[in-house]
Amino acid sequence: METLDFATMTAMAGMGFVAAFIDSVVGGGGLISVPTLMWAGLPMLNVLGTNKIASTMGAIAGFLTYLRSGTIDKKIMRVMFPLSFVGSIIGVLIVRQIPPDFLRPLVVVMLIVIAIYSTLKKNWGTDKKVVHVSHGKYLFALVAIFVLGFYDGFFGPGTGSFMLFLFLMTGYGFLGAAANARAANLASNIAAAILFTGFGLVNFSYAIPMGLGMIAGAACGAKMAISKGAAYVRPLFIAMTTILIGKQILELFK
Repeated sequence: METLDFATMTAMAGMGFVAAFIDSVVGGGGLISVPTLMWAGLPMLNVLGTNKIASTMGAIAGFLTYLRSGTIDKKIMRVMFPLSFVGSIIGVLIVRQIPPDFLRPLVVVMLIVIAIYSTLKKNWGTDKKVVHVSHGKYLFALVAIFVLGFYDGFFGPGTGSFMLFLFLMTGYGFLGAAANARAANLASNIAAAILFTGFGLVNFSYAIPMGLGMIAGAACGAKMAISKGAAYVRPLFIAMTTILIGKQILELFK
């Protein structure tokens, strides 16, 4: 493991903090962490693997913060966690064989729909607790979380936002949706991190300082979401979804 200079370690930790602060609430932290690792000069697959290790460290911190607050639906997560985990494993195995960029146009369209829908529905997701999850919605959510776990391992951009939107559609308020999305996203992160490590595609010299920054950022972000509620999560969700749209469109026409 190579030794980084203090300035580089500080940069990794600082950008990791910012990325995880946002990611723990509404997703989209990869918009910051992935370019940071690319700036460091790592090969692209190593960037993805290193980012997954750091992101997993932050995701654990965010998950534990939400868990202690009681905002995670433990009953539904007992089923969704393993589905997201298995989906991500399949995604990582396939991405090593097939370039995933053909998904980008579809992702742009889906993010635009999410942004418009979330903006127009002014009072959507303001309830703190889910009132009732119908049998049909529950089955749909199980299939969707498996697909999103696969997507996270295969491609990744916007996974946290897609998961949050899924839980909103299922009937949770913004805070509950953010907490459950963090739990489901943790499963896909762990699976991808294990495989990338096994394939030797992780640079721990960068992953560890970035991950330590992410632990602090995720804990702070989750605490902020819990204290501020939907009034904080909703506008941040719309803003990050809009930024994701712009990023994906730029990549599409590059």
